[in-house]
This record gives sequence, structure tokens and C-alpha cells, in this order.
Amino acid sequence: MSSQVTVPADFDPENAQNIEDLEKQFAVKAVLHAQTFWNLLEKKKGSEMKLTKMDDQLLEDFIKTFPKYADPKELSNISEDEMKSPEGKKQWREFMNRYEKTLNDYNFGTLLRKSASDEYAEETTIFVPRVQFLVFEIARNRNKLNDWIYEEAHKQ
Repeated sequence: MSSQVTVPADFDPENAQNIEDLEKQFAVKAVLHAQTFWNLLEKKKGSEMKLTKMDDQLLEDFIKTFPKYADPKELSNISEDEMKSPEGKKQWREFMNRYEKTLNDYNFGTLLRKSASDEYAEETTIFVPRVQFLVFEIARNRNKLNDWIYEEAHKQ
């Protein structure tokens, strides 16, 4: 059963106050999502995985919009400061809004590993909208940057 939330017409998300219980619920959901993704990567090589029906389209648009991420070295280590700079926010907002009607929960908060060589931990992750998580992890998977997780889990 889905519950709809009605947002007041005068609601301004840029100046909204934080509600602690709501933030905790979002954090729990983000952690569960991260654990699920990690468990999938332990069971199947990322390079053999599809995250959405739109993987090809998302990846193509991502690389076209952010050409530096065609380089696997750039995918390996993500700069949070660059992403969240005023220019970065503007460019990402424009990118994400293209998926508002086609990608469920496109802007839902999700955890993304800053480095493809790290596990999820408080100091190695950043909180990003779902579409950012998807494009980075789709690109990492295609470049085999996540395959080490499967290999590590299946060493024996």
C-alpha cells in the first residue's frame, strides 16, 4: 500500500527545516539499499549486472554530460566537493531532472562509495540522489571496477 504525501504549494525545499525522525528513516533506508547492493556485488560480478532497464541510456547520457567520467580513473575516485560545488550542483540538477518522469525515485537519497576500491563505511561514502548512484555504479560495473567485490567474496 502506497502512501502519498501532499506537499504545500508554498513549500521551499531550499529553506525547509530538517525533521530528525524523518532524516533517521531516510538514513536507515539508504543503509539498507547500500547493504543490498553490496550483497548483489558479492553474488554476481558487477560487469555482468544490470541495475535498471535504462542502463544503456543512463550511461550514454552520463558520459555525454560528464565526459571526464569516460575515464575509469575518474570513476574510481569521486570528488564530493566538485559534485556539490555550485556549478556541480547546477549541472547535476539539470541531468537528474531529465529522469524525473522515467526513473522511479530518481532523487531519493542513496549512499555512494567515493572510491570504487572501498567498502561502504561512514568515511568512504557520500549521500547522493539515486540517479547519481546509478550512473556511477553502472559506469563502474561496465568498466569492471566493482568485479573485485565478487572475486574477494569467492576467494576460497
